[in-house]
Amino acid sequence: MHEWALAESVVKTAAEHSKNEKLKKLSEVGVVFGELQAIDQEIFSFALKELVKNNDKISACKFKVINEPAAFKCKVCGKEFSLKSLKKTDVEAEYIHFIPEMAHTFLKCPKCASPDFEITAGRGVYIKYLKGLQ
Repeated sequence: MHEWALAESVVKTAAEHSKNEKLKKLSEVGVVFGELQAIDQEIFSFALKELVKNNDKISACKFKVINEPAAFKCKVCGKEFSLKSLKKTDVEAEYIHFIPEMAHTFLKCPKCASPDFEITAGRGVYIKYLKGLQ
């Protein structure tokens, strides 16, 4: 149930940034979900609604979820590849969900089979933008 904790962090961060930017009301917040985090969007959205409903400054705000696919780049041959292009079991996918660095244990470059690659996209949760009235 880390979706509730993530939703709390997004609401708190959005409220702080809107205050810093002197916005009277927030109208939209873009939240990026990295594919490796495997966030349950339904639970996250429900948590957001519950968390903002008593906050006048943010209660009417729309939270737009932007899904960011996972991407990798092999450090040996330079091949760039996606998570969807690789085969993995449900158990491996769950391990990667909880600890994205486990990708190095279960995934290999599709060109040279090296497990030495960098994760170039698709990690974490972050706020991409805020919109509001000044």
